[in-house]
Amino acid sequence: MITHHTILGVATILYLALFFLHILYFATKKKGVVQAAWYCLWATFVIQTAGIGMRWVESYRLGIGHVPLSNYYESLIFFSWSISVLVIIMKRRLTYPAITFAAAAFSLVLMAYASLAPGVDKVIQPLIPALQSNWLHVHVITCFIAYAAFVVSFICGGLFFFGSGRVVPPADTLDDINYRSIIIGFSMLTSGILTGAVWAHYAWGSYWSWDPKETWSLITWIVYALVLHLRMTGGWRGRKTAILSIIGFASVVMTYFGVNFLLAGLHSYAT
Repeated sequence: MITHHTILGVATILYLALFFLHILYFATKKKGVVQAAWYCLWATFVIQTAGIGMRWVESYRLGIGHVPLSNYYESLIFFSWSISVLVIIMKRRLTYPAITFAAAAFSLVLMAYASLAPGVDKVIQPLIPALQSNWLHVHVITCFIAYAAFVVSFICGGLFFFGSGRVVPPADTLDDINYRSIIIGFSMLTSGILTGAVWAHYAWGSYWSWDPKETWSLITWIVYALVLHLRMTGGWRGRKTAILSIIGFASVVMTYFGVNFLLAGLHSYAT
């Protein structure tokens, strides 16, 4: 019987294939390989969406019935899926393989970690009382779309320090994609924080409690708000924006990974 684990395993293999298609392009510089990589990305997106959907259906079959966004394993799967969604949405601008290669590598690492790491619980479990709310869907989805946008921003920031060519975009193109990614991520993160505050009031009786996850989300929000502010008022572009986008992503990593493993709080169920 084909299960959602099987389908998500196929998606992981397709991410690996996508990774090697980019390696093949770097070695051969054949445009047909790039087109094949985009077809592979679409196939991966469809397969992964099907796997997430099947896990959702399975939760209803077990009498649990919730969207697969509640534990660490499910969040890793959804994080990688969100990166693919954003890359597809931004396809017209992501015409240089270096960006899509790095995005595919991010998604592959997330999927492989979710599938292979021994400490990641893959079992579908009932929601704890604090998570039994429709705010779960909106809050988690907006946050992970924000994280995916910040992944693209980080990639552009890192590539800014490499010379441009057929693989790496020119500095102006990287700066433009970086800026647009930050706008998307900042908007989604703002929505995530606001919906999270409403959810926190519903679940814990307080809109804000300075929980470690809340605090680091606010720090991340401030960093990217600073990026946008300095660009609009101070004319910061290029290298300065690239550096700040790297710093901002370090805060994203702390918000998502660091808080789960290093700090205890109301969001400790994410581990």
